[in-house]
This record gives sequence, structure tokens and C-alpha cells, in this order.
Amino acid sequence: MKINLSSKQKRIGKILNYFISFVILIVLIYLSLKEIDINTLTTYIISANYVWVILSVPIMLSSHWARALRWRTMLAPITTAKSTWNLFSAVMAGYAVNNIIPRGGEILRPFYYSRKEKISFTMTFATIIVERFIDLFSLLLLFLLSFYFFREQLKVALPNLHIENLLIPTFLIIVVASLSFYRNWVNFLLLRIIKPFSLKFFNRLNDLFDKFFLGLRIIKQPSQYFQLFVESLLIWFLYTLPLYFMFFSFGFVDKYNLGFDDSILLIVVSGIGYTIAPTPGAIGFYHFLVQNTLNKLYGISLEEALAFATVTHALNYFSQVIIGGIFLFHEQISLLPKIEPNSEFENDKNSPTENKESKN
Repeated sequence: MKINLSSKQKRIGKILNYFISFVILIVLIYLSLKEIDINTLTTYIISANYVWVILSVPIMLSSHWARALRWRTMLAPITTAKSTWNLFSAVMAGYAVNNIIPRGGEILRPFYYSRKEKISFTMTFATIIVERFIDLFSLLLLFLLSFYFFREQLKVALPNLHIENLLIPTFLIIVVASLSFYRNWVNFLLLRIIKPFSLKFFNRLNDLFDKFFLGLRIIKQPSQYFQLFVESLLIWFLYTLPLYFMFFSFGFVDKYNLGFDDSILLIVVSGIGYTIAPTPGAIGFYHFLVQNTLNKLYGISLEEALAFATVTHALNYFSQVIIGGIFLFHEQISLLPKIEPNSEFENDKNSPTENKESKN
């Protein structure tokens, strides 16, 4: 069977990405383990109080439920969600795929939900983009607040991260958020560049951008901003609380006087790791950052710090893969579904959301 050049290039690109991720993963594992006594590491992992680990599970799952609730708020301007359970299952399925294929869940999640609710994939995907900007902005805000209160600690934990490096992502957030208010600039580009060459392609792109900007309508709803803020705050609180519980699991509260403020600092460091990590589920990145943060800031041994990072990451990783995998298996969805442009949830006539908009 012949494969055209573009397909070969895409396949080579994917293989190259996987290879780079694998190399980075090996390097980070080596850096984390090079000065480690494996027997001591194993002892710390086994001797952890797993009652606190078990107590962390429902809180961690609650954070994903809170994310589903915030997603429901983001979808409200374009459609009425039939069930929060559908949103939660899509979130968990997306996380499961992210833990196997880096960023793969960003595509699968809107596909999963679109298929269940029979709505436009493009509109749903647009809300994912908005969500990622909200997450990035929240992490940036949390980092700035942490930098204000824990400046010296962050400089030690992240010696190569300078505050001025945050100016570019901040600027990009502002630019994209501003452009999301204006549909005319896209119309201008389509009319001037695309339409003179292909009317069919112009109509297709114009239709896609119509759905995409419809998905961005939450940005134009200032009345929803406070609710999004509260839900985002709840998500980050529920992210941080399990880390605090894990301090008790390893006895860090008594031995090193670690408190909830230290778990906030740690969630900022790990959040940066999850954001920039090219490895699936931030494997390696998370371990390296958390291990070094605990070692440099609190004098915790490399073995004990890595044991903490290993258990906390495994708790999050396997719960997402197992629960998300169950949802994927139940819906019979592959890890990387092929999205057909003319599928039922992209059909204008079958989309309840677009019919709702036309009536309005």
C-alpha cells in the first residue's frame, strides 16, 4: 500500500516526538536515581502510612469532578449539558490518554463528550482551548503569589526559572483573549486570502470558525467570570489538599514541620512540571522537580524525597489511567480516535446547540 509523503512526514514526526520524550524520560530517571540507595528508597515507599494515601483518593477525584463542573459552566453559553457525569467521564478519559500519549487527551476529551452529547466537536474543542488558557493563567497567578511570599524558596527550587520569562506567556494570554472578542479579523483573512482561491475551502473554514467562535462565547460572558474563578480556586485547592495529606503519610509534618503553605509551594512546582513536561503524565519531570524541591528546601534526603514523589505521582497516575480506561472501554473509544469532519456531531442539522442558536 502506498503512503503519500504527508502521511510519512506525520508518522516520522510522531516517532521523533516519542523518541525525544523517551530520551528525556531516561535522562530524568537517571538524574533522579544516580545518587540514590535503592534499598533505602524502597524502605521509605513501603513504610509510608497508606491510610493517608487512601484518604487522598476521593479528594483527588473530587478535583476532577470540580473540573467537570467548571467545564459545564464554560459550555453553558452554547449548550445545556445533559449530565455532569458525562463531563466527568470525558475528563477522566482525557487524563487517561494524556498519561499514555502526551497531550493526546486534549483531542480525545472533546471528541468523547461530543459523541456522547451529539454536539459539535469544534465548539467543544474551543472550550478546551479556553480551559487551557484559564489553567495557564491560574498557574501563572498562583506562581506570582507564591513568588511574592516564597521568593527565596522558589529561587532555590527552580534556579533556572526567572520571573521575566513569564512575560511572554502572559502577553500571549492577553493577545489571544483579546482576539477572541473579534470575529471580523478572521472574516477579513478568509475573504482576502482563502475565498479568491477556493470557494469550497472558504465555506468549510468559515463554517469551522463559526463553530469555534461559538465555543469561545464563555469569554464574552463577564457574568460567568466570578463562577469560573471560584471553580478554578476549588480545583487548585483540591489539587493541593492531597499533597498536604501525603505529608502526614511520610511524617513530614512532625519531622520537618511542613504545613499547608508548603503544599501550595509544591503544587506550584509540580504544576510547572506538568505544564512543560513532554513525557506522558509528566513522568520523570514530576519526580525530578519534587525530589529536588524537597531536598534543597527542607533538607529531606534524596531517597525520602523521591519516595514521596513516586507515591504521590503513582496515586494520581494510576487512578486516572484505571478510571479513565474504564470509561474508554465502556464507550469503545480508541486512544487516538479518527475524527471525521462530516460526523453526526459536526452536522449542523443534527446539532441541538446550533438549532438552539438559530431559534434565538
